[in-house]
Amino acid sequence: MISLDLHRSDDFVASHLRDGLENRVKAAHRAIINKTGAGSEWIGWRDVLASPNDALLEEISLQGKEIRERADVLVCVGIGGSYLGADAVIKALSPYFRAAKDEVVEEASLFEPGASTGKTPEVLFAGHHLSGKYLTELLDYLEGKSVYVNMISKSGTTLEPGIAFRVIRDWMEARFEDSSRRIMATTDAERGALRALATEKGYRTHIIPDDVGGRFSVLTPVGLLPIAAAGFDIRSLFYGAVAMMKEIDTSENHAALDYAARRYALHESGFTTEVLSVFEPSLSGFGGWWQQLFGESEGKEHKGIFPTTCLFSTDLHSLGQYLQEGRRNVAETFLTLGDDRGHITVPEWDSDADGSTADGLSFVAGKTFSDVTQAALHGTMDAHVQGGVPVQHLEIERLDENALGGLIYFFEHVVAIGGYLLGVNPFDQPGVEAYKRAMYERLGR
Repeated sequence: MISLDLHRSDDFVASHLRDGLENRVKAAHRAIINKTGAGSEWIGWRDVLASPNDALLEEISLQGKEIRERADVLVCVGIGGSYLGADAVIKALSPYFRAAKDEVVEEASLFEPGASTGKTPEVLFAGHHLSGKYLTELLDYLEGKSVYVNMISKSGTTLEPGIAFRVIRDWMEARFEDSSRRIMATTDAERGALRALATEKGYRTHIIPDDVGGRFSVLTPVGLLPIAAAGFDIRSLFYGAVAMMKEIDTSENHAALDYAARRYALHESGFTTEVLSVFEPSLSGFGGWWQQLFGESEGKEHKGIFPTTCLFSTDLHSLGQYLQEGRRNVAETFLTLGDDRGHITVPEWDSDADGSTADGLSFVAGKTFSDVTQAALHGTMDAHVQGGVPVQHLEIERLDENALGGLIYFFEHVVAIGGYLLGVNPFDQPGVEAYKRAMYERLGR
């Protein structure tokens, strides 16, 4: 269940924009469902939900179980949509501090050399930037551990993950006799350098569907295998998205359509930056996925809202001043949890003689952290509106696999509508190639 409150943004758009978009939004919505809009050949992210492959979900779950049983670390090599979705879900669902599984492996001799210690494996990422320092320190950290690798690339020729995988593959082959079983490839079904290498080496593979772009791929093997290896229920995640798709498709009026319409109205009213603000630190990775989804989908032909994220209340102490009194081209979407599990209570302290405490915070004693967070949330929203920032508020009931799957599809549908309202193809990214051409030229290609 996702709830949407738009009333704090009503006064920032003209009435004709606020109320006159219904027919255009519904037309864009139908274009997605009927595959009649620009880039419709890339709407496979809906098809995989419309025809769930339970056998594939089971296969991925079993491979995730194998990784959990045998590995201390899974290294996922990929960039952009090849890692952001998995990273977002794993961060959102993981405890803040690692703990051992309930079962402890008492006799390491039960396992072959290099077997896991029985803890849930860490899922680490590589190939998502060009830091040689990071890669060196990663290999140092992996030394002596049981390691699996998932190389994720449709082509296998993208520079950042490609050169990282060269290094990691050599490292794996020098240390594990069964490296070909430990290395998995998620790639094109038939073509590309990674497909050819996987065939040569005998790597197990999963397919990236031809009609699913990277930023929409988290609910394919691209995201599902790392998420399963981290110990999460990918079936619940997947079917949460299925339920949200059906809910949006069969509703006359849905929050996804309302949110897409309001974002476009704000864009047309001069609000060219959108901040996704969260109060739960575990959602900060989700903000990174959201940022790519909206930036690559809408930022074309000198159009689109620039997406960025804030973590509150942390960033209120760094960007709060700008949001309150900076340039007035910023709109804000708050993403919050109905149940934030903030039941811990602020303790009472001995009072000073005048009834106050030394830190001056006796007024919050006895309140829960949820109480304090709600006060911060509503106080911040009210203050930003008064400062000239249109505010939208999205809330999900809880943070689990099912709810997160629904939220993923919600945003995917919203951004597709948004692209059509802007008059751009929301499923291509031609501008990404410009930096690659310039970089490759300097490297002598």
